[in-house]
Amino acid sequence: MAKLIDFTVSMAYRKFKADQLFTGTSLLSGGEVLITTQQGVIEAIVPAAEAGEEVQELAGILCPGFVNAHCHLELSHMKGRIPPGSGMVDFLLGVMQQRNFPQEEVQAAIARAETAMWDSGIVAVGDICNTADTIAAKSMGRLLYRNFIETMGFIPATAPQRFAFAKTVFEQFEAAMPGRNSIVPHAPYSVSPELLQLIADFPGNQYLSIHNQESIAETQFLKDGTGGMRRLYDFLGIDLSFYRPSGLSSPQLMLPPFSQQQQMVLVHDVHTEASDLQWMQEEALPALFFCLCPNANLYIGNGLPDIELLRMQGANIVLGTDSLSSNQQLSILEEVKTIASEFPDIPTAELLQWGTFNGAKALGFEAQFGSFEKGKQPGIVLIDNAGDSFEKSSAKRIL
Repeated sequence: MAKLIDFTVSMAYRKFKADQLFTGTSLLSGGEVLITTQQGVIEAIVPAAEAGEEVQELAGILCPGFVNAHCHLELSHMKGRIPPGSGMVDFLLGVMQQRNFPQEEVQAAIARAETAMWDSGIVAVGDICNTADTIAAKSMGRLLYRNFIETMGFIPATAPQRFAFAKTVFEQFEAAMPGRNSIVPHAPYSVSPELLQLIADFPGNQYLSIHNQESIAETQFLKDGTGGMRRLYDFLGIDLSFYRPSGLSSPQLMLPPFSQQQQMVLVHDVHTEASDLQWMQEEALPALFFCLCPNANLYIGNGLPDIELLRMQGANIVLGTDSLSSNQQLSILEEVKTIASEFPDIPTAELLQWGTFNGAKALGFEAQFGSFEKGKQPGIVLIDNAGDSFEKSSAKRIL
């Protein structure tokens, strides 16, 4: 018979009690005590009467550490450099024109942004990487990263060279953080079918990410070759005479090369429709997670996704911040606030699950993060002033 643990002996444990306790999947009333080791490994959730003494009482919601399922940490030096409301094409042009900064400035901005994520309670990040700029900061081990080595190249003939470059970046990350890296496509309007197949065939690409249906310009370009994306390619000096629009939607174009053994984070989903979701449910596709980055959508001027549609269709929803080129901060709680303000009927527990448990699953980190289950070390965050809309809330890391 298993020996019962006496939690009234306080020396070996830390004990936390708040107004409410969010486990990762459900919101408890607050009559419970969260018990951890001194290092923050979860031991149990017990009734207050069984917890013994030395319980730390806190005002707010206790929550597992947040998971930022979509970030571009390497663009942190671009904060405030692209004006809000620029629209998708001008935003992309701005990023391309302002990527080249002195490495000292880039590294300092990366360090500041990572510290801000840590302070706001983020424990794990799905990070898009076009360069190796973030390796030094990530190697410090403060946060756990799933590194998505992003590649793009719309001209079919350039696919081998583009993929070879992505492999060199991948190998640098693999040397520093083995087993947590994948090569992924940027977006449907920037990756040729030839390049997409190379990505799909790359060994070990279990965890994937792609920008999906972010703007109306993307949808128009794929449907009939019109819209603002042509201006992007004019700027790049790319002759599009070879391009024959497929008429397919972004998911129909990008997902079929991948297998059911893989899983994919579809990022933004601003223009995802019911017909897209129906198609995804009927096809043999990777496990799909829909990543909402509402503050970035509003910053760029793309509008917000139909979140109620995603919920109705049972989509696995996760949250991301995007980059400081399209956001004022890298904070999952700030994303929760925006959604709660625009969609006030979504329950608190559901919003918090998107930012914790679901995000951990999307990145393959659920064995350690996402919920207060015995043996996990998910981090502990206190959300104060947690009214229905979180309007005045802030998040503070406890462990």
